[in-house]
Amino acid sequence: MSDRSLVIIPSPPPARPAPPGGFRAVALPTRRILPGFGLTLGYTVLYLGLIVLIPISAVFIETAHLTWAEFVSAVWNPLAIASYKLSFGMSFAAAAVNSVFGLLIAWVLTRYTFPGRKFFDAIVDLPFALPTAVAGIALTALYNDTGWLGKPLAAIGIKVAYQPLGVFVALLFISLPFIVRTLQPVMLELEPELEEAAAILGATRWQTFRRVLFPVLLPPLLTGFALAFARALGEYGSVIFISGGLPMRTQITPQLIYEEIGDHEIPKATAIAVVMLVASFFILLAVNLLQRWSRLRTGQGVAAN
Repeated sequence: MSDRSLVIIPSPPPARPAPPGGFRAVALPTRRILPGFGLTLGYTVLYLGLIVLIPISAVFIETAHLTWAEFVSAVWNPLAIASYKLSFGMSFAAAAVNSVFGLLIAWVLTRYTFPGRKFFDAIVDLPFALPTAVAGIALTALYNDTGWLGKPLAAIGIKVAYQPLGVFVALLFISLPFIVRTLQPVMLELEPELEEAAAILGATRWQTFRRVLFPVLLPPLLTGFALAFARALGEYGSVIFISGGLPMRTQITPQLIYEEIGDHEIPKATAIAVVMLVASFFILLAVNLLQRWSRLRTGQGVAAN
């Protein structure tokens, strides 16, 4: 009897039964990543790094040259605190007021047809195109004590130019388009059937707006508020002319940063910039969380109905 090696050949797995109809499921190859994704992602990260991340990192790195005591002294002195109060307070007030009137303007421009509508719609974009220095000079000429509006206001005891009120007026001017342009696309997409259904069910115009339309408009309204607030917080050109830049009175924080740079106090200027950056980040984060909550709440209300 010769020696032979024993080879065990595994039996093939049993064939799966074909589904009804005689067709058999076949797994098709799927492509999880689009062609060129790696290249475009690399350019995106590189561009964002050069344009956004590196400049922001430079602010923190330059501020790190200060000791903790020097940092506190730079960002928490009476001059800096007064500028924080003016910049943050007036920016918040301007964004809040423009949220109300911007909603009204967007509503009129999208819901009504009247002569000159396109003209007024184009005027909304004027603060976008107008140089901030030109806007500041125009507002100063208009609201000073001898201006068209400043003179009658001064006659009744209201002074605008070179006062905190002038800062508020300038921030109103430059932040309005952010509210209107954020709301308009959403208003154009609102279906008239929603309002008609609410009217059939007996809802008044105010009830329809408050319970049907406003929950849909609230997320973009919060987004517009955040954009307007951030834009107003960093505004310099238009404000510096009408405010006069008086320390402890009408001096905004960007002007204080500019003056610190002019005095060759770069670390102090970047320290104040860090405070503005961190505060703006947390404010925008709070607004985004509130916006997310509003969307979830709106979605739950629609699902419940």
